Amino acid sequence: MSNHSQSELLQQLRTELGSAAVLTGADVSARQVGIWDERPVQALAIVRPQSTEQLSGVLRLCHAIGQPVVTHGGRTGLVEGCVSGPGDLVVSLECMTRIESVDETNRCMTVQAGVPLELAQRAASDAGLMLPLDLGARGSCTIGGNIATNAGGNRVLRYGMTREMVLGLEAVLADGTVISSMNKMLKNNAGYDLKQLFIGTEGTLGIVTRAVLRLHPSCRSESTAFIACDSFAQVQSLLPFLDRELGGHLSAFECLWRSFYQTAAAGLNAPLADGSSHYVLVESLGPDPAVDNEQFLAVLSAAAEKGFLSDAVVAKSGKERDSFWAIRDNVEACLHFGESFVFDVSLPLQDMSAYVDQVLEKLDGVLPGHRSFVFGHVGDGNLHFVVSPGAERSRAIVESAIYQPLQAFGGSVSAEHGIGLEKKFWLCLSRSDAEIRLMQALKQALDPDGLLNPGKVFDMNGEHGLQ
Repeated sequence: MSNHSQSELLQQLRTELGSAAVLTGADVSARQVGIWDERPVQALAIVRPQSTEQLSGVLRLCHAIGQPVVTHGGRTGLVEGCVSGPGDLVVSLECMTRIESVDETNRCMTVQAGVPLELAQRAASDAGLMLPLDLGARGSCTIGGNIATNAGGNRVLRYGMTREMVLGLEAVLADGTVISSMNKMLKNNAGYDLKQLFIGTEGTLGIVTRAVLRLHPSCRSESTAFIACDSFAQVQSLLPFLDRELGGHLSAFECLWRSFYQTAAAGLNAPLADGSSHYVLVESLGPDPAVDNEQFLAVLSAAAEKGFLSDAVVAKSGKERDSFWAIRDNVEACLHFGESFVFDVSLPLQDMSAYVDQVLEKLDGVLPGHRSFVFGHVGDGNLHFVVSPGAERSRAIVESAIYQPLQAFGGSVSAEHGIGLEKKFWLCLSRSDAEIRLMQALKQALDPDGLLNPGKVFDMNGEHGLQ
């Protein structure tokens, strides 16, 4: 594409959207690529539409001249999904932050895609309802980004991934076509469920602009405990016991290996002594504070009697509950040991201990000076690793140690963060050739010129990473 074509494009965009909606030069490079990626953004420009109609116009212009487009939400992703080059046009939905409605009767809300998750949570709460999607980046991540990556977070165990909370959505295709399917019904089996084309596909098939989100009744009780276990076998027995005995109220089951707990709790008000192999943060949400809290204590006591835990502390206030979660969310504490790499994977609960042991053994063999921290949403099969190699080594060495063992366990190289650019090479460990070819066919059908988030998730040339 010629510089003349791009200059004409920018002028047309300024004319249609206004100069303030088109950022160039220092206004682009002043932004960093991601929450833990301090590289400056590179792009021809950052365009900030305020409506679906404006975005449609932007993409029509880009499609006409073959201009690649990269989407930005809150830039909290961890797989280089919003990385752009100097010739790319970045579309940011940061000006599309309107909560259009909260429907208490149908228990749903309609929002623009740029709405931060925490703002949507508060709007639901103000109406006596709950948007159960919750993750550490809630203050920065956006609904559109959550949908594009099918975000998981802390309550997947009970409420499912983002996909389970999307009733309808609106998206714009690469050529500017608007697909509006703003369904509010729980049941709608009329033909293909087209919204699924845009949930978890990382902006490669279309850009989500609005969504109808399913809400749930607010929970009046919130019981939280930090639990110490002396083995992963205890953790493995504790999860189904709590889930059964709490009658489906268990909403979070977060497991921290000792190394993570030691580091994340340092300088904070650690609720339990450092000495156990695993620590579990559990949360139970229910309708009746008096009954639920009493039941919670009784179930924990029964778990102790059965030998499923060695110690436990129950939060006595909202402040104490927040202090528990602050330890779980303090991932940054593990990033102060030199260059660090962050991973998220998933596999069956019964295989986690053996898998972690294999990974750590591999890392010990190739990187004897490494520092590694393990934690995750174990209740839904999701583990996170933070690895500081301790030497000037290629990331590929660490990736091999993390990803290669997954294949034998039938695990996934991405539990909730997506693929982006970072995990493309390893996608074939979790998806078959037939699955990847079908993904490519969908991309070819909806974006034949490869303009939307080009190069993300997979390449169109038929190469699928490991050969």
